[in-house]
Order: sequence, then C-alpha cells, then structure tokens
Amino acid sequence: MVAGRRELLGFAAVGLLAYAVDLGLFTALRGPAGIDPLTAKTLSFVAGCSVAYAGNALGTYRHLGRPRGLRPCAVFFAVNAAGAAVQLLCLAVSHYGLGLTSQRADTVSGAGVGMVLGTILRFWGTRTLVFRSGAAAAGRKGSWNGTSGGRVGTWTG
Repeated sequence: MVAGRRELLGFAAVGLLAYAVDLGLFTALRGPAGIDPLTAKTLSFVAGCSVAYAGNALGTYRHLGRPRGLRPCAVFFAVNAAGAAVQLLCLAVSHYGLGLTSQRADTVSGAGVGMVLGTILRFWGTRTLVFRSGAAAAGRKGSWNGTSGGRVGTWTG
C-alpha cells in the first residue's frame, strides 16, 4: 500500500511541475513573445510533457529501469494527448452541448472535471502503457503492486 501511495504522490508532484512549466511557458509565449494562442499552447504542451516524461522516468518510476528507445516516449505523449482531449471534450460538451457558456462554467468543466478525468487517464496510461515492470513487458503475468491479483495492462490491474 505504501508503494502505491508513493507512486501516486510522485506522479502528482511531477504533474504539478509539468503543469507549472506548461502554464509559465504559455503565459510567456502569449504575453511578451506575442505568439498566437494555438502555437503557444502547442509549444507549452510539448515542454510540459517533456518535463513530465523526464520526471516520471527519473523519479516516480525509476525503480522499473530506464525506458529504452522512442516507443515509451511516443506512447507517453499519446497518453498525454488523450488526457488533453478528455479535457477539451468536457469543455466542449459543457459549453456547446449544454449551453453553459460563462467563464465559471468553462473553468469548472475544462480545468475542473476535465482535469480530474484527464489525470485519471494519464495515470492509468502512464502506469500500464509506458512504465510497466519488466515481467509485464515480457508478457509474463504479474501485478503492478507485487501482490497476487490483477495484471499490469488490464482494466482490473
């Protein structure tokens, strides 16, 4: 149980740092640099994902060994893009589907509900698709927390 809590806290700490990089860079690119919002957000998203990948690889999941090759990095970016899509979908449903168009409603749906659902997806995807244990990566049955029951990469894992 302690290992699971440590994993969750490490993931959260790395995520907060990546969020700070994303927000700080976006603000700098939009303000002083005068870059258009989509380009600024794309660049800040890539920077934030890079920080998150490095933090998780070197911190949270370092006990599993360093991931090799481009595949883990590409999967990590895909998982994060899916999390961002969840946030945008929540915002779109609220704003356009339900007609809740106030600034507060947009913040609650995108940065509140969307962030929670996107983070759950990111945590699951990072744990099961990117930084999995050697036993699971080799196709052998195993558990994410070292106990019996549940295999890495399954919905019940």
